[in-house]
Amino acid sequence: MRALDKEVVEAARRWHDAGHELWWCTVLSTFGSAPREPGALLVARADGRHLGSLSGGCVEEDFLARLAAGDFRSPARVVAYGDGADALEGSRVRLPCDGRLEVLVEHWPAAARSARARVGDELDAYAEALQGGRLMEREVGLEDGRSRWAPATGMGPGVERGEASVRIRVGPAARLVVAGISPVSQYCVQFAQALGFEVVVCDPRPEAWEGFAADDARCRRELPSEFLRREGAHRMTAVVALTHDPRLDDLTMLEAVRGEAFYVGVMGSRRTSEKRAERLRRSGGIDEAALSRIRMPIGLDLGSKTPAEIALATVADVVRVMRGR
Repeated sequence: MRALDKEVVEAARRWHDAGHELWWCTVLSTFGSAPREPGALLVARADGRHLGSLSGGCVEEDFLARLAAGDFRSPARVVAYGDGADALEGSRVRLPCDGRLEVLVEHWPAAARSARARVGDELDAYAEALQGGRLMEREVGLEDGRSRWAPATGMGPGVERGEASVRIRVGPAARLVVAGISPVSQYCVQFAQALGFEVVVCDPRPEAWEGFAADDARCRRELPSEFLRREGAHRMTAVVALTHDPRLDDLTMLEAVRGEAFYVGVMGSRRTSEKRAERLRRSGGIDEAALSRIRMPIGLDLGSKTPAEIALATVADVVRVMRGR
C-alpha cells in the first residue's frame, strides 16, 4: 500500500461522512505496460470528483465519462481495459505495448442507513489495516458486493481472483530496515526507495554517517536492535544487516526473529554464516525454527561481486519473498 492509497481512504471517509455515494475502484491485474500495480485504489463521486489513480490518466477519463452516463450501478463489477475480447465495449482506451488492466468497481450507495453503516465499516477496516501494521485480506463477492475481512495467512499476490469473489491484501507500506551503513547499504536504500518501500536506516557509529545520503529515509543513529525492540517489525517489514560487524549484525538478527518480519537476512560468506549460526545458537539461545528464518548468506545467488550487485541480489530476494515466490 502506498501513500496515495492512504489519501484515497481518507478522502472516501470525508465524502462518505458528507453523504456522497461512492465508487470504489481497485486494480486487480495488469498485463504488459501498466503504471499501477494490483491493489492500487481510486475513489470517485457522482459529480466526477475523484482521488487516486488506475493508470496514467486515459483509463480514468473513460471511467468518469461512463460514470456520468449512468454506468457502474451494480454492487460489484470487474471491468477490463486494453487488450482482450472482454474489454469494455466502445472504449477507445489503448494501453501501451498491448497492455491490459482489470479493475474491480464497487458502487457504494449513500441513501439507506444500513448501506451507509456498511460503507463506514469498510473504510474503518481499511484505515485500521493501513495503520495497524497487520496484513489483512478482504474478500469481495462479485454478485452482491458483500465483503469479509480476515488476517492474511502469509505473503503472496496482492490480489487473487476467483469465479465468485476477489481477495485483496490490505496492509501498511512495505518497510525495509537497513541495519548498519556500508557500501552495500547505500545501494539497497536507493533500490528500495525506487520500489516504493518505506526505508529505515539504523547505525550507532558516528563515523558511519559521513558521506552517507538517504533522501526520504528515516535515519536513526542507534543500534538496529534497539529500534526493532522499541518499534517492532510488522508483517510487511524486511530486515537486512549489511556491515560484516558481528556485534551489530548478530544483535539485529536476535531481535528481528522475535518480530513478524517477512524477511530477515544478513550479509556474509557461507563460512561466515556458519560461524554466525553457531554464535546465535550458543550465545543468543535461539532455536532452529528461529534460525531457519534468517537468510544467510543474504540475497539471490547471482554471483554478485560489487556492492551494487550484492544490493541488487538482496533487494530482489526481498521482493521475491514479498510476492510469495
